[in-house]
Amino acid sequence: MPKNEKTPRWNAGDIPDLTGRTAVVTGANSGLGIATVEALARAGARVVLAVRDMARGEAAAAKVAGARGALEVRRLDLADLDSVRAFAADWRGDLDLLINNAGVMNISEGATKDGFETQFGTNHLGHFALTNLLLPHLTDRVVTVSSGAHRVGRPRIHFENLNLSGEYSPTRAYAQSKLANLLFTLELQRRLTAAGSPVRALAAHPGWAATGLQGHDASVLRRAFLRVGNRVLAQDGPAGALPTLYAAVRDLPGASYVGPDGLGEMRGGPALVGRSAAASDPESALRLWVVSEELTGVTFPEQLSAPTPA
Repeated sequence: MPKNEKTPRWNAGDIPDLTGRTAVVTGANSGLGIATVEALARAGARVVLAVRDMARGEAAAAKVAGARGALEVRRLDLADLDSVRAFAADWRGDLDLLINNAGVMNISEGATKDGFETQFGTNHLGHFALTNLLLPHLTDRVVTVSSGAHRVGRPRIHFENLNLSGEYSPTRAYAQSKLANLLFTLELQRRLTAAGSPVRALAAHPGWAATGLQGHDASVLRRAFLRVGNRVLAQDGPAGALPTLYAAVRDLPGASYVGPDGLGEMRGGPALVGRSAAASDPESALRLWVVSEELTGVTFPEQLSAPTPA
């Protein structure tokens, strides 16, 4: 290849044949979720769209073009632990890929059905419970979608006030939930390794991708800024989904984090990227895991368990 010619960036066309493999994608009816579904189904995978609104899920599935794999829509509300348990209880057979994609971003203060702050409860606790309940079925990997927002403003896990009562801001809550996604991935991989499981836990972020999330921002000014950014800076949904897809099918080490390789990781081809020091702290990861078990009542499966370090 000539020196001035770049190697083509990895894209959805590079996904290997996934015939015979099954994937679950949460938040699958729009944005990054439906782009992920479409790419996996085109590669031959059977894909289950896990969605809160069945009508919207069915409509999205009907629009997927060129799918070789079967599509199925099942109800899942990550803001309701009873719904999470019901989804997992109904699962039968092997599950190769779990894509924890669903999320809410920068919304006004609210609570899930179980009383958790909405962004932390949906983005982290719902996926924490779902993953652990489905782990006995998993054969390959879990990919959890985080965000570059885990770095913004030096976020931390507010262990003393996870609901951010009295100190809530939409961006603080979102950053905490995205930091939790990375700490969850870190501790999940540690436990899988200790248990001798072949399943891998990875994380990804889309950079700046134009999705429906920005339209729900609690701030009118931020919504206006994001609308402009979506036109000028953002990648579209299929491009934003590439880091998730890369993490889902490439042979990468457990706990890897994938994002765009361009300036500020806002856009570009998928590549391994770094995470903040706060997202790399094993003590915080273990503490978050223990708290998450207490809050959800869901634990790492006994058949996979290994001792927790002192």
